Amino acid sequence: MQALNVSDWICKAMSEQTEPQYNASNITTLKGLEAVRKRPAMYIGSTGASGLHHLVYEIVDNSIDEALAGYCDTVSVTIHKDNSITVVDNGRGIPVDWHEEEKMSALELVLCTLHAGGKFDNSNYKVSGGLHGVGSSCVNALSVHLRAEIRRDGKTYMMEFCRGAKTGEIAEIGPSDTTGTTIHFLPDADIFEETEYSFDILSKRLRELAFLNKGVNINIVDEREESRHHEFCYPGGLVSYIEYLNENKQPLHDKPVYFNHRSGNLDIEVAFQYNTTYQENIYSFANNINTHDGGTHLTGFKKGLTRVVLKYMTDNKLVKDQKLEVKGDDLREGLTAVISVKMPEPQFEGQTKNKLGNSEVAGLVESYMNEHLTAFLEENPLIARKVVDKVVNAAIAREAARKASQLARRKSVMDGGGLPGKLADCQERDPSKCEIFIVEGDSAGGSAKMGRDRTFQAILPLKGKILNVEKARLDRIIGHEEIQVMIQAFGCGFGDDPDYGYKPEKLRYHKIIIMTDADVDGAHIRTLLLTFLFRYMPELITNGYVYIAQPPLYKIKAGKEERYLFSDEEKTKLAEEWRDRKNVGIQRFKGLGEMNPDQLADTTMNPETRLLLQVKLEDSVEADRIFTMLMGEDVPPRKKFIEDNAWKVSNLDI
Repeated sequence: MQALNVSDWICKAMSEQTEPQYNASNITTLKGLEAVRKRPAMYIGSTGASGLHHLVYEIVDNSIDEALAGYCDTVSVTIHKDNSITVVDNGRGIPVDWHEEEKMSALELVLCTLHAGGKFDNSNYKVSGGLHGVGSSCVNALSVHLRAEIRRDGKTYMMEFCRGAKTGEIAEIGPSDTTGTTIHFLPDADIFEETEYSFDILSKRLRELAFLNKGVNINIVDEREESRHHEFCYPGGLVSYIEYLNENKQPLHDKPVYFNHRSGNLDIEVAFQYNTTYQENIYSFANNINTHDGGTHLTGFKKGLTRVVLKYMTDNKLVKDQKLEVKGDDLREGLTAVISVKMPEPQFEGQTKNKLGNSEVAGLVESYMNEHLTAFLEENPLIARKVVDKVVNAAIAREAARKASQLARRKSVMDGGGLPGKLADCQERDPSKCEIFIVEGDSAGGSAKMGRDRTFQAILPLKGKILNVEKARLDRIIGHEEIQVMIQAFGCGFGDDPDYGYKPEKLRYHKIIIMTDADVDGAHIRTLLLTFLFRYMPELITNGYVYIAQPPLYKIKAGKEERYLFSDEEKTKLAEEWRDRKNVGIQRFKGLGEMNPDQLADTTMNPETRLLLQVKLEDSVEADRIFTMLMGEDVPPRKKFIEDNAWKVSNLDI
C-alpha cells in the first residue's frame, strides 16, 4: 500500500472538492413585506413586549398626525379579549382611490408597501411623527389578520390582509355619514415572544398624547376586564401635564412656567415647575414621539436653563460663597419639565424614534430659552429667588456628598475593592447566573445562609429599615451604612463620579431578590428598598434584575401530609378540602426567622419550588407619582391612599 502523508492527503482532498458557486443566482431579494417579517426588530425595535406595544403606537400616531393636521379630535383604542387591537379615529380616512403609477388602491399601497404614505411631501402633513412610511405596513406584516375600514366621501370601504398580504380586493360595504379610519389587527404569535397587551403601558402612551395635543379626546377600553377604561383630554396641554406629574409633590411656585414659541417651521413648547424633592423629571417629545433618549431639543433646553440661571445668579450676586461651584445637575434638582418640539422634517435615530438628531434644533431651543427664561426671571423675582435658593442648597449638598463618597471609598465601601463582611457571597462569577437575597434581619439572614445553594446564591442581611431616600439628599444617602453595604455588594458603583460612579453594566448579580417578612414592617422595608432602586439604580429594574420573594404565610399539616400556603385564599380553599380530616395543624409564619433553614430553602429560595415576583416598570410616570405619594413629604395624598385601600388589608399584626 502506497503511503500518503497528511499534507499530501489534505491537498488531494481539496483538489477533489467542487468549489461553491457565487453568482447572480445567490442574490436574494425579499419581496413586499418579507423583509419586515424576516427582521422585525429592525423596524419595531424588538419582538418582545416593547415591540408588541409599538404596533399600537404606530397606528395611533397616524391618527394623531391627522389631529395635528386639524382633521381629527377623537381617537379610541380597544383591547379585545383575544388581545387583538382596534384603533378608531374621526380623521379624513386613508385614501382609497386608484394609484395609477403603482396600479393598486392607495389603501393597499399604504398597508402593503414600505416607504409609502402621505407624509413625504408637506402638503397634507406639515408635522408628523411617522415620516418613514413603514408604520402601518409593518403592523400589517406582523399581524395574523388586519382589517381596515375607511369612511370617506359618504361611503364605507373595507379591505382585509393576512401577514401583510391582501386576502381580497378593497370593497365598498355601505354608506357613511362620518369620516375616519378603523384598523383592527391581531399580532402574529409566530413573530412575538408574547402577545398579551398591558393596559397600563398603552394608557401611559395615550395619556402622553392627550397632554401633548390640547383638546384631543383619546380613549382606551380593555374588554378583558370589566370597567377598565380611561378617557384622556387635557385642554391645558403641557401645563396640565406638569400639574399631573407634580400632583403629589410640594411645588416651589404655584403655577408651572409655560413658554410657546415658533421659529420658522419649528414650534417649541416648554413647561416646567420646581418642587421640594431631590430628583429631576424631564420628558422630551418631538412631533408627539416620546424621545426617551433625549436628543438635540433636550440638550438645548438644558444648556439654556443652565446659562440663564447661572447668569441671573451672578448678575444679582446671589451666591455668597464664591468658592461654591454650581453645576447643571444642581440646577435641575427638583425640576419637573416637559419639552415638546414639532417640525416638518424630524430626524430620529432608528424607526423606534428614541432620540432626536436634528443638529439645528439644539441652538434654536437654547436661544429661545435664553430669551424667554431671562425675561421670566426678571419679571418674577420671588420665583427666581426660590429657584436660586434651591440650586445653591443642591450645590452645597452635592459637595457634601462628594466628601462623604471619598470618605466611604477610603473605607473600601464604594469602590468595589472589597466586599462587606456581612455578605455571604456565592462561588459563581458569571453575573447572569448569580443571585443575591436582600434579607430582613440577622436571624432570617442566618437561616438563609444555611439554606442557600452557595454555588450561585449570595445572602446580604440588613439591619432595620434603610433610609427613606425620597426625603434625603445625596450626602445623607451616601453616608447611610446599610445603603453603603448594598452598593458595595452590588458592585456597580453609585452617583456620578467618573471613576466610581454608577455603572449598571458592572452589576455582580442579575437577580436581586428582596426577601422580607410577610407583615407590615416587611412591606415597609420592601418599599424603602424599591424606592432606593427606582430613584438611584432604575436600570436594575428596567433590565428585569429585581425580584420579590414570596415566603409562605402558613404551614398546614394533617397526618403525614403537609403543605405551605401563600395566601388566606389558599388556606380557606384547603380548609374546605380537608374539612373531614382530624387533627389538622396550622402554623402561621410571622417572620422569616421562624422558619427552619430547610423550610426557607424549600419554600422561598429553591428555584425549583419557589415563587418569585419580578418587578417591572411599565409606567415610569405613574411609578414616580406612587413613590412620591407613599414616601414623600406631603401627608394628605398618603392619608387618602391609606383610607381608600385600608379595606384590602387581610393580615395586620399590631
